[in-house]
Amino acid sequence: MAKDILDIGGFTIIKRVGTGARSTIYLATDHQNGAKIALKRVIFEKPEDSRVFEQVETEYKVARRIDHPYVRKCHQIRKVRSMFKVKEILLSMDYFDGKNLEDSPTLSLGDVLLVFRMIASGLNAMHQHGYVHCDIKPNNILLSKSGSINIIDLGQSCKIGTTKPRIQGTPDYIAPEQVRRKPLGPKTDIFNLGATMYWALTGKHVPTLIPKTNSLGLPIPPKPCRPPNEIKKQIPTGISNLVMDCIKDDPAERPRNMVTIVSRLDLMVHSIFGEKIKSNKNASNNN
Repeated sequence: MAKDILDIGGFTIIKRVGTGARSTIYLATDHQNGAKIALKRVIFEKPEDSRVFEQVETEYKVARRIDHPYVRKCHQIRKVRSMFKVKEILLSMDYFDGKNLEDSPTLSLGDVLLVFRMIASGLNAMHQHGYVHCDIKPNNILLSKSGSINIIDLGQSCKIGTTKPRIQGTPDYIAPEQVRRKPLGPKTDIFNLGATMYWALTGKHVPTLIPKTNSLGLPIPPKPCRPPNEIKKQIPTGISNLVMDCIKDDPAERPRNMVTIVSRLDLMVHSIFGEKIKSNKNASNNN
């Protein structure tokens, strides 16, 4: 597979670093500038792959408009044609050396809040440019060893106010308006973010409008969504309330915007780390 890409020219493949929906991600060197980049390759094999091609083009177009350290940048897109049809797409992107949240080591409560503060900041930049991510979930957030993050996979992104012709999103994190095919906006990302935060804090998923099924394929009635601090008593009430506010069914009842979420997270971060500093001072004074 790597040999096929080398035949196209312009990139030297170092290793495969991941796979996605019909795509393979490689660590590669760009011959133009010698930079290490992430190279997404999608090959057209079935008629339904045309949707994946559309998503790669969307990711490129949206990412080119966003300039923020927490949102992955895309550099160039290359289409490979055969018999006048596009058979393959290559997308070069910033390489970020990190793991997605699902595969990352367990974080402390304070670190979880710092990570989600960064995510909210990156999403706010997208909203300021008129776009919604529409698929925030643990697998679309990369976390480095140094503690920085990267929001990836902008393939389902759209302009604020878009009504999509079909349901798009990840079942465990999808917002009600995505399932109901209503206009999408910043509040959609707020729900996705809240559902992701719920998972990060509790290890459980928020019940969404996409029903779970049993081994026979029959729908399982959804259970009421318990606040995070009922599942894990050590989670402060303020954090639990923020998460529950983000996942309200009615978008109008969710926090106003990502700036509001960042402000609320800041208060909680200061509270947690302030207590730690105070405890450390008391411990050193006692010594």
